Amino acid sequence: MDYLDTKGRIFDVQKYSVHDGPGIRTIVFLKGCVLRCRWCCNPESQEYRIQNMKVLGEDKVIGRDVTVREMIEEVEKDRAYYYRSGGGITLSGGECMCQADFSRDLLRAAKERGINTAVESMACAPWEKIEQVLPYLDVYLMDIKHMNQEKHKEFTGRANGLMLENARKVALYGKTKLVIRVPVIPTFNDSVEEIQAIARFADSLPGVNKIHLLPYHRLGQDKYEGLGRPYLMEGILPPTAEHMQMLKGAVHAVCGLDCQIGG
Repeated sequence: MDYLDTKGRIFDVQKYSVHDGPGIRTIVFLKGCVLRCRWCCNPESQEYRIQNMKVLGEDKVIGRDVTVREMIEEVEKDRAYYYRSGGGITLSGGECMCQADFSRDLLRAAKERGINTAVESMACAPWEKIEQVLPYLDVYLMDIKHMNQEKHKEFTGRANGLMLENARKVALYGKTKLVIRVPVIPTFNDSVEEIQAIARFADSLPGVNKIHLLPYHRLGQDKYEGLGRPYLMEGILPPTAEHMQMLKGAVHAVCGLDCQIGG
């Protein structure tokens, strides 16, 4: 089978994004995730199956099956923006490594057309799946949420050992730029000690020089109601700008990484 005929399941495509990688980007959101983070802003991404979600009182179908050929044709429409800005395609989710074959082939199609590639991923997948994607990947935006496995499992449903191991393996691979991203979540990981522990780990990874602190937000809260699910972060407020600046300073106090708020 031609690799352009590989099928995947997506639930959204966001164009003209200036986040999740360099330049102006097209972000393809893939269905399916093995984590169940309490703060997830895309709860419709967690299940691989196609779902219905209430949006403004109307039923909306979440998820559609596409081929690599269809998606790369859509992505190529904005090639001029990528060329001028250094942008490209980013795969997000969900966890795009849950559809590793589709991710690999879509990234391959982009690279063969000279388009910059990135993924936003928790690296919660067998190494063999991640390894097959790396030859076609320019930037790996990897979430590291906590260094304590018990607390990580309490808030996300999974321990963090596999993800930390994969982070080191991606860093050692050496041909893909690895950026560590930390969702800063009150009650979970927003203390100086917790953020500094992640920063020290990131600083130990060969070739890593950037860490992004992403402040918690509640933009996905209405989706839980639309899916008939409770929102487990009810009453938790986003961190203040002052608190985020304090955490940025805490990172700089323990390592030389380039730390930015947002990303």
